[in-house]
Amino acid sequence: MSVFASNLLPRLKAPSINSKKSTNHHNGASKIYFQATRNLNLHEYQSKMLMNKFKVNVQNWKLAESPEEAFQRTKELGAKTTVVKAQIHAGGRGKGVFTNGYKGGVKFAETAEQAKEIAQNMLGNRLVTQQTTPEGVLVQKVMLSESLDYEKEFYFAILLDRASGGPVFVASPMGGMDIEHVAATHPEAIFKVPFNINAGPTPAQTAELARKLGFSDKSIPSAQAQFQNLYNLFKSCDATQVEINPMVEVNNQVYCIDAKIGFDDNAQFRQPEIFSFRDTAEEDPREVDASNFNLNYVGMDGNIGCMVNGAGLAMATMDIIKLEGGEPANFLDVGGGATESQVKEAFRIVSSDPKVKAILVNIFGGIVKCDVIAQGIINAARDLSLKHPLIVRLAGTNVDRGYQLLSASGLNITTAADLGDAAKKAVASLHQ
Repeated sequence: MSVFASNLLPRLKAPSINSKKSTNHHNGASKIYFQATRNLNLHEYQSKMLMNKFKVNVQNWKLAESPEEAFQRTKELGAKTTVVKAQIHAGGRGKGVFTNGYKGGVKFAETAEQAKEIAQNMLGNRLVTQQTTPEGVLVQKVMLSESLDYEKEFYFAILLDRASGGPVFVASPMGGMDIEHVAATHPEAIFKVPFNINAGPTPAQTAELARKLGFSDKSIPSAQAQFQNLYNLFKSCDATQVEINPMVEVNNQVYCIDAKIGFDDNAQFRQPEIFSFRDTAEEDPREVDASNFNLNYVGMDGNIGCMVNGAGLAMATMDIIKLEGGEPANFLDVGGGATESQVKEAFRIVSSDPKVKAILVNIFGGIVKCDVIAQGIINAARDLSLKHPLIVRLAGTNVDRGYQLLSASGLNITTAADLGDAAKKAVASLHQ
């Protein structure tokens, strides 16, 4: 299952239905992709719950949290073959390896006893995949679903496309594999269908797409219904991405085997049930902590902690640190309206990382004045007994007053004339 399918739109140059050339802007730093919003991730079983609600065809499934429950739920399913899937947010589960040596987070069971044995090996153990940390992710639930017999796999997604100003279907007859690989090697096998977000796709559009993908004549009505039902889910749930890989055809009916659904976090107030699905156990505790104070935090691999207001300024700060030979330890955006208490919490979170050896603060005073930020820095440094080298660069409203407060504080705070100077001093402090 693709994690960054939405970043593919500019590379999809296949013949398409009413397609337009699109551009997509994203920033990368220290081997991660970053988006300013905090995205909600759902487990596969949670996605299946939503799909059931919107009459999307999925195989029958059950959930288990213990080997004994896996045994009972498999018997209830009554399937000839049951698929046992470890429930974690990362992709690549089938090729993953558990820390106890057990291989594969997706297994097939012919009997309830086999399902119980598989669950015994998965539950309570950590699964390591290409998308997890080396420590892996603790598996606390397994999903049990009936195995469907199919011959061909399709790829289908609904994404928001800036160029067409609305949603777009992105689909391919080459499903079951990474869509990024398909885009790079067989761009002609990917089709785009933009449509009006209010009116939704027309029957003519869904029928033409189904034919282009190669669905049989008898299954085209089912494919059309599934495209429409998935769009109903997309719009009703304020989704930013609905990705099905694979979508399959079984006895003239179309089924969605695996799904990844992303949501607009600005719509949380409209979707309380969906956002209650959030599983913080799989998130970086520091990111969870930061979100409680309306701070945007992303942990990274370096040793220079960053505290900045504004996502663009934060990305620039990390780039300059790397230019000077350093490595940022995090992205932390305190936002344009940061308060003194938020500044203190930001320092606490950044300094809690044992890899951090120095902290660079880069603030542009606009809505929040530099003297307010300076006082927050001083209070935080005192209250937390901060021992890390602290380099501060301020610019904007009340900058002179801010620097005066820092100078008069008596604390070991190094000030900088500009961002380049701040980055140089931060990197140099590591060797003092």
